[in-house]
Amino acid sequence: MTRTLSVAALLHELDHRSPAGCAIALHIRFTTPTYLFQTYPKRWMDQYSTAGLVLHDPTVRWGMHNVGHVRWGELEAIDSEGVLDRAKDFGIMNGVAISVLTSGSRSIASFARADRDYDEREIEALEVAFTLLHHATASLGQLDESDRLALTQLSVKLTH
Repeated sequence: MTRTLSVAALLHELDHRSPAGCAIALHIRFTTPTYLFQTYPKRWMDQYSTAGLVLHDPTVRWGMHNVGHVRWGELEAIDSEGVLDRAKDFGIMNGVAISVLTSGSRSIASFARADRDYDEREIEALEVAFTLLHHATASLGQLDESDRLALTQLSVKLTH
């Protein structure tokens, strides 16, 4: 249970640092993450899902081909479907995307705030916490049933 608690603490820290919401996809295999956490407003997640915007999301596209971080403003040139503009209607703006790749396992995330851009120190803190989360969840398949249940319940709580 200790590892689950540290995962929960990291998720809560990342959520706290993302006042307009976040999306965290851990250990993506082909196109499906092993774990997915979202804290964006439900109305946005519904529209995003219904319109299939993941296929056009520049933060996802960037994250699948790069490592490190990028501010959303730098992705406008590859946002052909206006996903980032649509998100602004829900107060989701001023974001940063982060991608981590270790031992062939990729995790990507986007973090947003409505009031201003993240400064470099804030981005560094997000990147450190997200990288720790990536490593902490790398071998969660070895958890016992109660720990897996706790993580699933946390996923449902954060996503809904």
